[in-house]
Amino acid sequence: MLHTPRGGAGHGTAAAEHRLMSIGAVLNVLRDEFPEVTISKIRFLESEGLIEPQRTPSGYRKFSPEDVERLAHVLRMQRDHYLPLKVIREQLDALERGEQVTLPSVGQQRDGGDAAAEDERTAARVGREALLAAVEADEGQLAEWETYGLIAALPDGSYDADAVTVAALVIELGRFGIEPRHLRAMKAAAERDAALVDQVVAPLRRHRNPQTRAHAEERTKELAGLAGRLHAALVHSALGVRAR
Repeated sequence: MLHTPRGGAGHGTAAAEHRLMSIGAVLNVLRDEFPEVTISKIRFLESEGLIEPQRTPSGYRKFSPEDVERLAHVLRMQRDHYLPLKVIREQLDALERGEQVTLPSVGQQRDGGDAAAEDERTAARVGREALLAAVEADEGQLAEWETYGLIAALPDGSYDADAVTVAALVIELGRFGIEPRHLRAMKAAAERDAALVDQVVAPLRRHRNPQTRAHAEERTKELAGLAGRLHAALVHSALGVRAR
């Protein structure tokens, strides 16, 4: 049974305070299951009201075990069920009220047809200001990312969840002196990988059967994950070779 109480002041006891974690410690806990999660992503989910960690008098975030459990649950709902944040918030609120919540499978979500899938993708979009707030960037940085093709706005001017993730990672890499212009080769490699995945799943996507199209989405996600893991392994291998 999942318990998802929000954080906040009032834990009061020394034992409870001892259990509180910094945002860096939370990141280390989550990365085993969610290797792509970043500090910026956690801050973004907080800004959307999905978690409410405590704050120290100096303003540092402190997360209880319940906060971490809630955060992991949010990330699973995004990863496994493709749910937009609005729906996730409603699900969590229902859990807090003690209601039973049934999460749809990927197949159930896609069976509603292409229009339902498009509604989900639309609901997961954020505006320009929300994107900048999520990753704590400014207009100049976003313009630079767009210039190098790292991020692109959708036709209506909004950005999808992947754009938020890319922006957060670009920010993190920037802390090590890696500038957007250095990432063009990674962007080109990602586009080649995407073309290969598209080639594999294209016949499934064109199928009339909704279940088969749902399988295409699952296969795309699986292949993307494998490609990402292979890329990481090759980078580590290359660095290891150079270190020897």
